[in-house]
Amino acid sequence: MVAGVRRAGLITAALNRLTFNDDGEIRALFGELIGQPVDESFMLIPPFYTAGGEEIRVGRRVFINQNCTFHDLGGLHIGDDVMIGPNVSLITTSHPLDAAQRRSVTIGKRIVIERNVWIATGATVIGGVTVGENSVIAAGSVVTRDVPPNSLVAGNPARFIRAIDG
Repeated sequence: MVAGVRRAGLITAALNRLTFNDDGEIRALFGELIGQPVDESFMLIPPFYTAGGEEIRVGRRVFINQNCTFHDLGGLHIGDDVMIGPNVSLITTSHPLDAAQRRSVTIGKRIVIERNVWIATGATVIGGVTVGENSVIAAGSVVTRDVPPNSLVAGNPARFIRAIDG
């Protein structure tokens, strides 16, 4: 795990020296980070942070705004046409509540973000969550449970606000 964090640190340091206009280089480095090429339609505005990268999968026409943090140990799957606002955290990792185990055990739970989701500024999605197709997570929300398709959720913890058109 330590080797993966070091590897990610080197790649993201190079990525974070780039600007919005370096889109080809950003795609190349992000592809190196996740271990596979990303689609030409992929767009990311640095800076970007991760503790791994190799468990991230992204679809086509994905947009990731600046200052996002993705901890992907449990697996992070981002579908086509997803928009992720600035300062969003997608955190698949956690630790046991038991203090005796807290430093020695890391728990990973997958996050799945289905097609056409918008995650607004400053939201946090916790491991084990699936965000359903066409849904919106409001700014500043903390998502701890699955989000049904075509839903708007908001708050801490995020709760269903209303259905939206798909």
